[in-house]
Parts: sequence; C-alpha cells; structure tokens
Amino acid sequence: MIEVFTDGACRGNPGPGGWGALIRVDGEERNLSGSAPDTTNNRMELMAAIEGLAYFSQPSTICLTTDSQYVRQGITQWITGWKRNGWRTSNKQPVKNQDLWQQLDVLAEKHAVSWFWVKGHSGHVENERADQLANEAIDQMTATS
Repeated sequence: MIEVFTDGACRGNPGPGGWGALIRVDGEERNLSGSAPDTTNNRMELMAAIEGLAYFSQPSTICLTTDSQYVRQGITQWITGWKRNGWRTSNKQPVKNQDLWQQLDVLAEKHAVSWFWVKGHSGHVENERADQLANEAIDQMTATS
C-alpha cells in the first residue's frame, strides 16, 4: 500500500512558498519538501502532488490525500475539459498553472492514483505533518536568503 499526503503553504499569495509530502509505503515513511521564493498557494499545492508522485519511478498504485479542492477537482474533473479546449477554461481563458497541471497529468497517467480530500487544519495527523514540512521548507529558505 502506497499513501501520499500532500500540502502547500504560502506566506502572502504570491509570496514565499513551500510544499510538503509525507510518503508511506508498507509502514515506512519518507518526508519530501521544497520551496520557492515567489509563488502562490495553488502552485505549492500542485508541486506537493507532483513531487509526491514523481518520487515513484515505477508505475504504482497510490492513494494521494490533499487538502486542496483545487488539486483534487482539477485532476479528477476539470483537466479533461481543459485538454479538450486547448488548455482553456470554460470561459475561454488560459488555464492558470498550466505548466504544473501538465506535469501532474503525465504523472497521474503513469500511476493508478486514487485522489482523496481532507479538510485542512482539522487535526488530520498526516495532513498536519505535510503542512509542517511545507512551512519548514519556507523557514529554511527565508533563513538563508
């Protein structure tokens, strides 16, 4: 069983941001995180999911849990229409974060992913840990800049 728990954080929107992913495989855990100096919360939520899936080089069956409806609905519902419409929204506007959506799409096609949503900051242990990883990544980046 492979579980991935992801979260993104941003201080200001845009502003310095971070992402975190807690990966659990057969009871063993691995923490991933990263940051960007000038980004948005949605980009960090997407990066967390991208990096969580990219961790696995072989096609895998993965349960991915996010607190971002933007990520979950985007990848399970909206992306089909975006691709059909040449990466345009139903209002004919360019899809925001298209570069990251395309990366996530490739990875989601490689793996068998079940997408789950959990309310953020509600005491969900793994989501809180992913949030902590994202915020620690921001702290480390801002401390060295």
